[in-house]
Amino acid sequence: MTTHAPADVRTEEAEPQRLPLLALLALATAVFITSLTETLPAGLLPAMSGDLGVSESAAGQTVTIYAIGTALTAIPLTAATAAWRRKRLLLTAMAGFAVANTVTALSTSYLLTMGARFVAGVAAGLAWALLAGYARRMAPAHLQGKAIAIAMAGIPLALSLGVPAGTFLGKAVSWQVAFLTMTVLTVILLGWIALAVPDYPGQRREGKGAPMLSALKVPGVTPVLFVTLVLVLAHTILYTFIAIFLDQLGLGDSTDLVLLVFGAASLLSIWAVGAGINRRLRVLTIASVLLMALAAAALAVLSGNTVVIYAAVTLWGLGWGGVPTLLQTAAADAGGDEAADAAQAMLVTLWNVAMAGGGLAGGLLLDRFGSGSFPWSVLILIVPVLVVVVGARAHGFPARRAGTGG
Repeated sequence: MTTHAPADVRTEEAEPQRLPLLALLALATAVFITSLTETLPAGLLPAMSGDLGVSESAAGQTVTIYAIGTALTAIPLTAATAAWRRKRLLLTAMAGFAVANTVTALSTSYLLTMGARFVAGVAAGLAWALLAGYARRMAPAHLQGKAIAIAMAGIPLALSLGVPAGTFLGKAVSWQVAFLTMTVLTVILLGWIALAVPDYPGQRREGKGAPMLSALKVPGVTPVLFVTLVLVLAHTILYTFIAIFLDQLGLGDSTDLVLLVFGAASLLSIWAVGAGINRRLRVLTIASVLLMALAAAALAVLSGNTVVIYAAVTLWGLGWGGVPTLLQTAAADAGGDEAADAAQAMLVTLWNVAMAGGGLAGGLLLDRFGSGSFPWSVLILIVPVLVVVVGARAHGFPARRAGTGG
């Protein structure tokens, strides 16, 4: 998602002195649309399955095909569009969402709907490999972490507000209107981007070989990618099946409230990470992992207590909310000017692989061991994550970030 240019290209840019808030909010809206487009079907499955003439399980694959589209295309499309000017690429990606959501809303064919969702996933691959770096590029060095945090605030907003609002709209009117509303929002955003977001050149490749393989050789990139894969996998196992987990505890009717608590804690986490990431990226990453581990331990051992469940979900949100910002910033720092785009593209790909894997692993765990196995699985996966983060002190999650003085 980082779009650093080589030194000879950077001379085309004026060094910003403060955060361009209007432009960053446009990026946050793009992140919101990207995240909500992915998760919106979850709240609309009964109506979608009825209108498309398929089972709810088949309708649920509209989420899976989106993740597959992102995972399959993020790396090759990022490499293919590396030389594109950044605003042109961002506008293209967001236009893809407008088209895909419109087709989804108007389609009466399951196959056409799945095709539209795949296109949305492809657009997401382009967007995710671009947005964090775009935000970073707008800001002076000492405010780059805060800029990324502002842009990434769209993720918890989509989960805590967007999905419930879209679900309500779908039930009150129709699921098609919910998707058309996304199209209208995207069209407005396209004009906003055109007017308020600055443009930057792409990267010129000069025959340096496969960018992804080169990026893997850069110190620090591999630890960040490992942490991304395993931590997102752990989170997804529990988050995807949280309704089933809560139902087994007799709290099925409170799922919406639990997710609202999680979303509110995530927003607080985004704020805390944005305030401290420039000087405390390592500390914040370790704290996030520990909070998620503590939440999983509480859910594993004390899940019979309702107060403990809400406390654990709060800790989970506090730990998870800032993770996208922390990992994207760490990948950008590790990749540097030459390998940042490649590192971010691999991060996006592994993130979506972990999401798909989390759904699969969670389903297998549920069938074999029951929902009580979810928090224990999260704990087991978090142990190697913590080991890698703590061990990557020199590169990946360094004690000092270059260019920040901290």
